[in-house]
Amino acid sequence: MTKSELIDAIAARGLTKARAEMVVNCVFDSMGEALERGDGIEIRGFGSFTVRPYKPYAGRNPRTGVPVSVPAKRLPFFKVGKELKELVNSSRNHAITGGDD
Repeated sequence: MTKSELIDAIAARGLTKARAEMVVNCVFDSMGEALERGDGIEIRGFGSFTVRPYKPYAGRNPRTGVPVSVPAKRLPFFKVGKELKELVNSSRNHAITGGDD
């Protein structure tokens, strides 16, 4: 599902498309700001977002093999909630192909 499809789905539940877009943008902006501050986000039944720090390390350019210094960074991490995991696993009537179906 893309962001525009999410907006359409919310609009189909009784909001105008402009209002639905504003709601989606506000939620995503608020989540981004919280993660930027280093705060975690927990949505019961869905999952949690946290920021994980990574130390600098010596990497390698896979094309040339030249060593590259990778700086320290912080990346968002998502951990799926129990209810969502069970919901997805219970829908086993869909074949697992490993592709982009």
